[in-house]
This record gives sequence, C-alpha cells and structure tokens, in this order.
Amino acid sequence: MNNDTIAAISTPMSGSGGISIIRISGNDAISVADRIFRSPSGRKLEDVKSHTISYGHVISISSKDKTYGDCETGAGKQGEVIDEVLVSVMRAPRTFTAEDTVEINCHGGMLVTKRLLKEVLAAGATLADPGEFTKRAFINGRIDLSEAEAVIDVINAKNEYALKASINQLSGGISSRIKIMRDEILDHVAFMEAAMDDPEHISMEGHMDKMASDVDKYIEETKKLIKTYSGGKILREGVDTVILGRTNAGKSSLLNLLTGSDTAIVTDIEGTTRDTVRESVRLGGISLNLADTAGIRDTDDAVEAIGVEKALDNAKNAELILLVIDSSRKLSGEDRDIIKHIFGKKCIILLNKADKEMQTDKKDVLNFLSDAGDEYKDIKILEFSTVTSLGLNELEKEIEEIFSLGDILVNNEPVIINERHLELLNKAKTSLEYIKTGIETNAPEDLLTVDMMDAYTELGSILGEEIEDDLADRIFEKFCMGK
Repeated sequence: MNNDTIAAISTPMSGSGGISIIRISGNDAISVADRIFRSPSGRKLEDVKSHTISYGHVISISSKDKTYGDCETGAGKQGEVIDEVLVSVMRAPRTFTAEDTVEINCHGGMLVTKRLLKEVLAAGATLADPGEFTKRAFINGRIDLSEAEAVIDVINAKNEYALKASINQLSGGISSRIKIMRDEILDHVAFMEAAMDDPEHISMEGHMDKMASDVDKYIEETKKLIKTYSGGKILREGVDTVILGRTNAGKSSLLNLLTGSDTAIVTDIEGTTRDTVRESVRLGGISLNLADTAGIRDTDDAVEAIGVEKALDNAKNAELILLVIDSSRKLSGEDRDIIKHIFGKKCIILLNKADKEMQTDKKDVLNFLSDAGDEYKDIKILEFSTVTSLGLNELEKEIEEIFSLGDILVNNEPVIINERHLELLNKAKTSLEYIKTGIETNAPEDLLTVDMMDAYTELGSILGEEIEDDLADRIFEKFCMGK
C-alpha cells in the first residue's frame, strides 16, 4: 500500500453548495493540516483532542504562480487568508481509514475549495486516487471487501430499496453469515487434519454425520443468498418496464405522469408515437426503466409498422409490462391480440380513462383472461386515470408485491446485488456439493479437506481474505474521487 498522506475533495465537484469538505488521511495528516491552519488562539491541531472541531483560517503557503487543475490561484501571496474554516481532527484507529484523518470544512464554492486543496498538497499531501480512502479502510482491516463495495452501492443507490440493501451489506449483513460458515468449515478441516495425524487419540466416529448436516446447512445458506440476486439486480439497476397498448390508449400520457414532465408527445391522432421513448423514473421506492412504445395495430404506414415491431420486441425482453387499455371503449380484437403477447410475463393491466364512463371494466378483462387459460391468472388489473392519477398508489403496491420488494424493508434480509459475489457463491456451492457427494460415497478425508478448503477460499474472496491486488485495484477504481 502507498503510505503517503493523501487528500482529496470529498464533496461533489459540480456547482456550489454551503460547505465543501477536503479530507486528509495518513500518518502526517495532522501535521500537514497544521502547516496551513491558523486558530485565533494559536493552538496547533497536534495539541487538540481526537474527534474535536477547531475554528480558524487556512492560509496560503504556495508560491503565487502555481495552478491547480483549471483553477487559477496566482491572485495572492504567501500568508494570505484563503478561507474561514472548521477543521475536524480524528486520530487512528477510530476513523474511516483507521489512519489519522483531518477534514477541512470550508465554504462551498469550487474556486475556494480547489485553492484550499492546492494548499493541502503544497503542505505535503498527495492527491488521492479514486476510492483510495475506502481502499485504505479495507487494507487496514476497518472493513472487509464486501462492505467496501457496499460504500459505492450506497452512493449510487437509485431508490430506497437499493439503499436499504446496500446499507445492510455495509453493516455486515452478508459478511456475518459468510464468516460463520468459514469459521465452521475451518473447524471441520482442522479436526479432520488432526484425526488423520493422530488417529490413535482422535476418533472420526460421529464426526462425518455432524459434518454432513453442517454441509447441508451451508448449501442451503448459499442457495438462499444466490436466490436473492435476481431481486438484487432489480434493486440496483431498476425494473425494465415496457408500456404496451393499442393506439390512443394513453401510453404516452402514462409515461408523462410517471416522469412528471411532458416527455412524450400526446395528441388525439392515432400513431403519434412511432419510436420507443425511454426514461428512468422512481415510483415510490422503486426504479423503473420505462419504454413507451408505438401503439399496437395493423398499419400500412411503413415507419409506424417498424415502431409496432420494435414495441413487440421490447415486450419480449421486458421484466414488467404495463398494458394500457382504453376503458372508455369496448374491449377490442386488437386489445385481445396484444394480451396474447404478455403470455408468461409479469404484467399489470391498467384500465385507463377510468375517470370517464367505462365501457370496459375488470369483469370484461377477467372473462377474456379466464377463456385464454390459466397462464394469465396472476395478471393484475387496476382501474386507472392518467388525468386524475387514480390507481397510481395501487400501481406502486402491485409492483412491490410482484417483485417481493417489500420483504427487504420488513425482514431486513441480506440481498446479493453484486455479480462478483454471485459468481463466488456459485463456486462455493459447487465445492460444498462435492463435499456432500464425497461424504455419501465415503471418499477419503484428505480429498474432503481439499473441497472444504476450496469452499473456504471462495467464500473468503467475497470478504477480500483471498484476493489478487489487480482485482482490488479494479474494484476501487470504480469509486468517485474523495471516497
């Protein structure tokens, strides 16, 4: 690990805000800050207690002709006051990085923030790489790798469910389960190794039954975690959702309602939407990656026909379909043909224009679905209005139920949202299944210990116990600067 004292701006770099924070971490963090900080009392930061805040000013120590980034800093001289600040001093090991850490809270303009960072670098700090603070927290044992990865997931969370899952991982929800399995696996390996070395005094009698029971438990635990990935992927990336329906059913009006803006053109002219319009929205705590498609109908217009074909292709790959039916008109043959395209899909039918006199109601749709077969029995039907927002809250609840997202908030269960974790869990499960087969076929103990150690290593890679430096570098390179 690079042992330099590092520094970076840890607040957003675009626009202005009330406060900006410059973080310094490393053995010389406090002495670096002392070179540019002046308190009214003259007290040095080296003399203050840990986890305290000191008021004062940052002065310039750099020569006037230097620049930092695109920020001209030549207007001034050494010793001039750059800003009025509050400085937090936190001594190791009770810090995020487990190193001495100083955070300088200055006014939030980019000009003053960059000038201040320039002085910190002139005082002896090195500009931090992206993710380097979190990487140091991992290397110094402050957090494991799965918790470190959760930091960026918290930052990038697009909805409250993703945030909840990331915080659970950051708090050790996944780590704690994996650590328990690894500790027990290691105990089994140690016992078998000891029994093979000293069979006269250590008996294996009864141990295989206990190990077989524990391995079954580990397999079920890994399966349970693996099963959460599909939901975890939706939490992280959102639900790929296609708005489907015939012309003038209100699909574009639904898109505009969900986005809260005039994203799509809405007219009374059939066939207005010809291409797919995409937008990401939050519906309550859920992220939807919406695609508004061309109205489904037979048409001689070549361009519109391409749009219809693209709409049906999008529906094939969708994780959720919102089928919009104009309830102010009778259920048509076109509606029935469109319904056939939602076979086997998660779908919610919205009987739009329910604020008008309804010519098609839930009973009409249910009668058609019952004739169509049991494959459609789980489809949800809601009365809806894009004009009055009737049914909007119910739509949110139905989506939560379809993807079992409410369980995350209620049960606080860990959810796998990282593809790297999924791959390692699958490898660990395979090794555990080899062990189970080996026990059932009376395989030699030394072969069993090989598979046990494989499972131990693969689970350890999730925590970063077994990881190559280049992989760690790639993980932390995805982080933002200053984190």
